Amino acid sequence: MAHRPSLSRRRAALEDAWARWVPGRAPEYNDDEDDAAPRGEVAQSWLRSLRTVDPARDRAPSAADADARWADSPLRAPVTDLGEELRSIAEDADFVAAVTDETGTILWSCGGRVMRRRAERVNFAPGGRWDEPSMGTNALSLSLRTDRPHQVFSAEHLVAALHGWVCYCAPIRAADGGLVGVLDLSTTWDRSHPLAMSTVRTLAAAVESKLHNRMQAAGVRLRCLGASTLTRDGQPVRLRPRHLEILTLLALEPDGYTHERLHHAIYGDRVVGSSTLKSEMSYLRRATGGDITARVYQLVSPISCDAVELAAALAAGDTAAAVRLYRGPLLPGSDTPGIVEWREFLYVGVRTAVLAHGDPELALRFGEFAPGDREVHEHALRLLPADDGRRAVAAARLHHALRD
Repeated sequence: MAHRPSLSRRRAALEDAWARWVPGRAPEYNDDEDDAAPRGEVAQSWLRSLRTVDPARDRAPSAADADARWADSPLRAPVTDLGEELRSIAEDADFVAAVTDETGTILWSCGGRVMRRRAERVNFAPGGRWDEPSMGTNALSLSLRTDRPHQVFSAEHLVAALHGWVCYCAPIRAADGGLVGVLDLSTTWDRSHPLAMSTVRTLAAAVESKLHNRMQAAGVRLRCLGASTLTRDGQPVRLRPRHLEILTLLALEPDGYTHERLHHAIYGDRVVGSSTLKSEMSYLRRATGGDITARVYQLVSPISCDAVELAAALAAGDTAAAVRLYRGPLLPGSDTPGIVEWREFLYVGVRTAVLAHGDPELALRFGEFAPGDREVHEHALRLLPADDGRRAVAAARLHHALRD
């Protein structure tokens, strides 16, 4: 390659900087005053990484649950769809390609003959943990930390075993912008090429596109007000009540739940092992296509849900839309703590908006789904003219509520 001499000089300068800074676990320094110092973001990553990573480490540690992570990952379907394209690019150029989850654990990889052997030696393979605390400075760990594409060349890697590599990495984001993993292309340092970064960006964007389109294309609709049904393209999807409860909570909380918080929302103070919730989540991922992240339980793409639309109408102050959407309590019959809390929130929200509104039609329509709410029926009667025949309905409902 024409640029080989310049790459060699760059590599030599980085090796010199690494030899002087990394083994000594250097304090803060100013790279403006040292021509041999690495890039600032690399230097800072070295300093962070040295707290947990030995630069002499020869391979990445392994996650014990790699197969389960891949089986449950929302990235499995889009990466599988693009698998042939990724393999073709990696094998033709003798790269190794890898996809991680949001923790930096590799879920899937493929590669050309030379790089595949190199990758196996350092556990750049499914199950390998490549986050900064586990494997120090590398393109994957920088992308995970900064949510931006990165290139790490030769001795910019903290671990000496990677000094023969150049790595290009780009983040993969869910529809809401949340990071769900990264895509990496790696090869030997002498094959470094500026087009590799644009290639990895393009491939990550392709994975994102398939990821974002899956739920929309599937036509998923969750109804949980006055009923509990999940449909895909108009056809029912059979889920147990517990899984509908979990899916409803995830739909209503777009920022997701930690394991501990969702465990409490589902089981309350009951003594239930943490593995029970993990098993429920694995089942739900399989049933819905794996569109739920693992570290924080979160829907990769928002789904169509009547309760979510109701909450949005309340937030916008649109009482008419809120009343139109309300078709009964959230998942009636469920005593799950998180559902009970949301049920009360939505009911009180619509009720308060109706009682503050001067349209009797809204009070009558809401009263249909609030048979025991005396104040709502009284409000309807106050608003209806004396000659309005609908007063009979409001009066009958009030009579029923007073008897209860």
